[in-house]
Amino acid sequence: MTDRILLPWHDPAPRSVALRLAATVAQQIVEGRRAAGDLVTEAQLVEAFGVSRTPAREAMVQLQSWGLVRLAPKKGGVVTVVSPTERRDLLDVRATLEIRSVQVVAGSAADRTSLAATLRASLDAQQRALDAGDLLDFAGEDFGFHLRIIEAGGNAVVAEMASALGPRFARLTHLAVSGGGAAARLFRAEHEALIGPIEAGDPAAFAAAVREHLRSAHFPEELA
Repeated sequence: MTDRILLPWHDPAPRSVALRLAATVAQQIVEGRRAAGDLVTEAQLVEAFGVSRTPAREAMVQLQSWGLVRLAPKKGGVVTVVSPTERRDLLDVRATLEIRSVQVVAGSAADRTSLAATLRASLDAQQRALDAGDLLDFAGEDFGFHLRIIEAGGNAVVAEMASALGPRFARLTHLAVSGGGAAARLFRAEHEALIGPIEAGDPAAFAAAVREHLRSAHFPEELA
């Protein structure tokens, strides 16, 4: 993994006990160790991590803010189901933001070159994750790849919003590649294909490529 903190479980020094708890449970959800519909309670966190109820309660609220659980009064948090509609909506938002960013950098050869170099470094990190068979790390690098495109547009508010969706995007990718390395290799190959239109300053070609990437990588059933 790159040394940049992209997702909560990458942070070696969380600002609070609650964030540490939330990050650990978020990783479990993304990896599928806590399945959709599973109940997460304050009591579980207190017992598992040896903490008081206050940070456990705060962790539950944080998990809800990341879209990974839905809090139910007097019950706890229920791990959310990733519906086809949510999947499509999230990915459509990401693609729209990426296309805007590529439009912004298209007019600057220096910006295009810099972004392409950054993305190629991300491809290398994705390959290392593939070689190690680490699909969680790969999902994180996938998120980082797309986030860097969004950040290149120079809108700090948009970048902050996209970053906050990181756990949900990582979960989508992990679900898509959890069947094995072939799916992850397809992701990486299609990521590589996105760099050419960026370097060429061709937003229209990038838009077509990124939409095709979403269809083939996240909705392969529609291509069957």
